[in-house]
Amino acid sequence: MQDLKQRVVQLSERFEGLRKSFNLEEKKYKLNELEAASTDPELWNDQEKARRLMQELSDLKKEIEECEGLQAEIDTLIELSGEEDLSNEISKEVEKTEKRLKSFELKTFLSGVYDAKNAILAIHAGQGGTEAMDWASMLYRMYLRFCERRGWNTNPIEVSEGEEAGIKSVIFKVNGPYAYGYLKGEAGTHRLVRQSPFNADKLRQTSFALVEVLPELEEIDLPEIEIKEEDLDWQFFRSSSQGGQNVQKVSTAVRVKHIPTGITVTAQTERFQEQNRKNALDLLRSKLWLLEQEKEKAEKKELKGEYRPASWGNQIRSYVLHPYKMVKDLRTEVEVSNPDAVLDGEIDEFIEAELKLGSRYVSVNIRH
Repeated sequence: MQDLKQRVVQLSERFEGLRKSFNLEEKKYKLNELEAASTDPELWNDQEKARRLMQELSDLKKEIEECEGLQAEIDTLIELSGEEDLSNEISKEVEKTEKRLKSFELKTFLSGVYDAKNAILAIHAGQGGTEAMDWASMLYRMYLRFCERRGWNTNPIEVSEGEEAGIKSVIFKVNGPYAYGYLKGEAGTHRLVRQSPFNADKLRQTSFALVEVLPELEEIDLPEIEIKEEDLDWQFFRSSSQGGQNVQKVSTAVRVKHIPTGITVTAQTERFQEQNRKNALDLLRSKLWLLEQEKEKAEKKELKGEYRPASWGNQIRSYVLHPYKMVKDLRTEVEVSNPDAVLDGEIDEFIEAELKLGSRYVSVNIRH
């Protein structure tokens, strides 16, 4: 019974520390602002703006309810922890609350400027032809399954299919609360070791794929980055992706080049040109943000963990299917012996460890 009381005390102490970093009062103030804005009779004149505001309002309400719900649970456990005849029931409730607190704790690590945003992921096959392209498609499926498990929606922006199998590259959007915050640590090179299914001799093959992760940024997020129409070179063409006869007959796909920087992006998976134009502009804006991040290397060192550039030299994780089975993260040292589950989207352990590691980096930099 004493052990149970101690667990409840520890729960309360952990929660109190997290509650301070959660900034509950600040979030309540923000909630009041959003609720006031939601009553504006002219809000729905701009459908997209209204949708974003209502989504932010809903997500913030859930966060506050989660925090207050945890507080109520812990208060109840403190009151009941002295009841010996209820020890079995209380023990089960403590376990449930510990799991909820762990999930809540992860959210307190997501304090980056754009962590709450949707994410844009790009996966590029490395050298190695069909083998590498198949690996890129395996990673694509892994992230789709992870997002599906979390209840997040995914929408492809551009897909470049491989000649024989797999994909050369794919760019897709992830819509979900804190999608960028959770996924930003996945940026980097992913390495696969296995027996090649494309070789009759079943030779051992090593393949690489690069994952890039960007926040989905809108004009309001980056007022300092102005995209002038005269700086854009638009091209329109017929989509090569699936989408029905309309996509094939009409030039719905778009490619835009930002003349001052030379950055070019393509969007072609939507059925209507206007939506592909919007996706292309969103992607371009995120790319321009990335460019600005690269120019501010000194600041990035001080904010380590908020942004980590994806490059071929930045190998983050190895997936070994032969001669043994193991997935190991090279940054956190987390490893699991069930790569099939990982490739089916069970990457939470890796993401959680990276979030905690990133949080420690930020803390160290702030102190020093």
